[in-house]
This record gives sequence, structure tokens and C-alpha cells, in this order.
Amino acid sequence: MSKCFYITTAIYYVNGEAHLGHAYEMVIADVIARSRRSLGTEVFFLTGLDEHGQKVQQAAQFKGLSPQQYCDELSLIWRTMAQKLELTIDDFVRTTEPRHKEVVQAILSKLNNEGHFYKAAYKGYYSTREETFLTEKDRLPDGNFPASYGEVTELQEENYYFKLKDHQQWLIDYIESTPSFIQPEYRRNEVLGFLKNNTLEDLCITRPINRLNWGIPVPFDTNFVTYVWFDALVNYISIPAAHGDPVVLSALGRTGQGLPLWPADTHVIGKDILKFHSVYWPIMLKAMGLPLPRQLLVHGWWQKDGQKLSKTTGNVVDPLAVVNEWGIDAFRFYVVRELAIGPDGNWTDGGFQARYQAELANGLGNLVNRSLSMLKRYRNGIVPERSDELAPEAGKVIAETRAHLEQNGLQAALLSIWELVNRANQYVDQTAPFRLAKDPAQSKRLDEVLYNLAESCRILAILLAPFIPGTSERIYNQLGLSSAPEGISTAAWGGLAAGHTIGEPAALFPRKDKPPV
Repeated sequence: MSKCFYITTAIYYVNGEAHLGHAYEMVIADVIARSRRSLGTEVFFLTGLDEHGQKVQQAAQFKGLSPQQYCDELSLIWRTMAQKLELTIDDFVRTTEPRHKEVVQAILSKLNNEGHFYKAAYKGYYSTREETFLTEKDRLPDGNFPASYGEVTELQEENYYFKLKDHQQWLIDYIESTPSFIQPEYRRNEVLGFLKNNTLEDLCITRPINRLNWGIPVPFDTNFVTYVWFDALVNYISIPAAHGDPVVLSALGRTGQGLPLWPADTHVIGKDILKFHSVYWPIMLKAMGLPLPRQLLVHGWWQKDGQKLSKTTGNVVDPLAVVNEWGIDAFRFYVVRELAIGPDGNWTDGGFQARYQAELANGLGNLVNRSLSMLKRYRNGIVPERSDELAPEAGKVIAETRAHLEQNGLQAALLSIWELVNRANQYVDQTAPFRLAKDPAQSKRLDEVLYNLAESCRILAILLAPFIPGTSERIYNQLGLSSAPEGISTAAWGGLAAGHTIGEPAALFPRKDKPPV
């Protein structure tokens, strides 16, 4: 059995509400997953929830629920979000599941037996909001800690620590020798800068059970539970283990002949959790004897109207409200088209509406509707003989799109696809088929034009399938093709057969005057 292309999102902290940033990460991971399937690769796509930690315990207590009840209720909301975004996930992990806990405890036992942990006393400051210990280096010049840490308390307690310092130079060497490991490149440089200018402090991997009991018990000391980040990162291998991945099971001292997933091909993450994934996670994997993921693909944050998203100030974008009003494909298109993976983005309602009208309704929608309506009107919906007038331009767009998708260049792929949308619309204006139809002597020329337009629509449906799958299927249905587009290899010019009868044209993107949110 050959290895699947294994892609993950981060797992989302169940204590928060799903927002635009979460939806964006889910969508770009889904577009990559669909793209790889379109390129002919078997794919395994994982997302899910991080359900342990002090914030969850406190929130559950406030609501009068057990932590598990609290997580069970919220998990339904997150699953609904994944369904609404039409994610093609293969599994959904929850860190409270037995299959995950078992792997976390097996790894803790293995690393402890091999001498990677030690127990030590700590006296210092702790941020409950970020669930992390702070040092003097975290203070602002005025002596206070940044507001992002919330309430900071002084603690004195014993914990177990994971030795990181010994691996620092190895990690620097690995990142320098593997440029594709962290992308975009400026994020890679950011991590290298951190590693070269700071001595890694050992990672505290436990919390005392008398302070926090909502976590995975440490198997070698029942007075402690596992620190939430050591728990959360392991999801990327606990699910492969549950599916019988031989590489992961071998590292745990077991055998298996199940689904080959590890190493992950792409972890899609936000820039705020880069340190955990680029420093802690590789060192954890090295200690376990497992290969590193092939790539960390790091995206930026969204603002709205140039301001930070904030529930407190009301400056928010509700992804599901946008989907309910404008349709899932309009949302998926906008977040991928507006923002390349890497930099920060700025959502504006006006920008959303402008792209919807100009690129979806007037661009793609108008092209498909008038092309198929003319074929219906002038040829009773029967495809004429093949003509290759637009074939060279379509072939160029197909090749460019494939190349971009192989590099996870989603925005660049959409820009290439729109070259064909724009060229085909221009072709309608240049050839004026409605005039040709009035002149019987131009019948053959009209056939040529109609074929080029219908075939361009078929190819566009295939290329757009990873991005706006529902629209892609509707174009196929209007073309009278029985199934959804199967893969980019079927996009080669000439796939629409002469004599084929198309279906009924219908508007793909109804015009709207209402703002998106």
C-alpha cells in the first residue's frame, strides 16, 4: 500500500468560538486536499479539537458542567462548521478520545524510560490564558507582562521537563539544510533567527493534578497530567497510529500493516503557533525516533477593515453567516483569491461583494450562462464538431494551474484559471455568435465558436473543482455530464464529444445587493 498524502490543520482549542481565521485555515487545507486528489494522489485529511487544559476546566465549572460534557457540546458546533465549509476530511480527532490518550501515554512512557525527562521545582510566573510559564524576558520595559497573557500569577511547584537544549544545533542544521520544511521562506528565517539568538529552555510537560485535573494522566506519576501542548501536537501521529500506520506503530514498539500516513506531507498552521510546530514538535519527533513532517505551511491572520478581529469591539466576520447568505463557494473563493498563504489579509465587505460580482457573477457565471444558453438556442443543446481555436490557451492555463497546485500556490492557481475565464469572455465579444447566428453562411463558424466556449466551460469546471466544488458540479450538470469532475488529467482539450446533448443552463451566482455580513 503506497503512502497517502497526509495533510492536517492545527487542532482548535475547544474553549474558543470558531472565527474567520479558523474557517480560512480549514478551507485552504481542504483546497490542498482536493487539489492533490485532482492530481491523482490518495489523500488523508485530518482536523479536530484540542480539549484539555485549565481554560476548559474553568469554563466548564462556570457553566456547571463536567469538562467532558462541556467539550461534547462544543464539539458539535465545530463539526457543524466543518460540514458547512464542505471539508473533505477523513478523520476528526478529539484529544479526549481513548485512541489519542493511549498514544500520548505510550510516548510519555517511552521518552521517560529513555531519559528525556527530569523532575524539577519551579518558582515564577504563570499565564492561565496562554497556559504557559513566563520569565523576566517576557516583561515589557515598564515591568508589566503584555496584556495578551491575561492574568499572571506567581507559582511555586514541581513539574517534569523535556530536555530541549541538547537538540538545538541539530534543529538549526536540519532547518538550514531543508528549505522546504517551513514555508513561506520568511517564516523559516524567523525560526532560524529565534534558534540562533536564544538558548532553548527545557519544556515543562506536566501540570500538578492538584492545580489541573483536566488532562491526560502522566503514566509514570499519577500526581500529574500532561501539558496541553505536548498532548495536542501528538494528535498528528495518534490518528495515524489508530489507522495502523506502520511507521508510527514501529516507533511505539508495535507492529501494524494499516494505512501508511506518516510523515505528514503538510501541516497547515497559523503564524501564532509556529514555535510549537517548528521547535517543540520536531524535537519531540526526533526523540521518539520518527521522521519529521515534510512541510509546515504557515498562514497569516485576517483583519477586518484594517482592524484586528475582536468580539469585544464587534469587529468580526461570522463565516457561517456569510455562507448562509452568499453560499459556500463564494466564501471559499474569496478567502483563497484575496490572500496568498503567508501574509496577513484584510476582509472588507465591499471587497467581498466586488469580487463576487466582478469575478464570480459577471466573470465565470456570465461566461457559462451565455455560452450554454447560445448552444441551446442555436443548436438545440447539441455539441458541434470539435474546434481547437482556444486549445493552446486552455492548455497553457491547465499546465500553469497544475504547477501551482503542486506547490500549494492556491491564489496563483486561481489567477491562472481566471486567465481562461477572461479569455473565453473576450472570445464571445470578438466572435459575436449572436450575429453569426443571423447569417446561414456563417453556420460552420458558429459551430466552431460554440464548441470552443462549451469546451472551455468543461475545462473550467475541472480546474475549479478543488476551490468551488459545488459550482464545478453545477457546471458539469449544465453541460449534461453525469458525474462531478474527476481530476485534472481529464481537462485535456477535446473531452466534450460532438453530438453530446447538454443540460439546462441556469445562473450560477445570482446578483446580490446585500453586504456579505
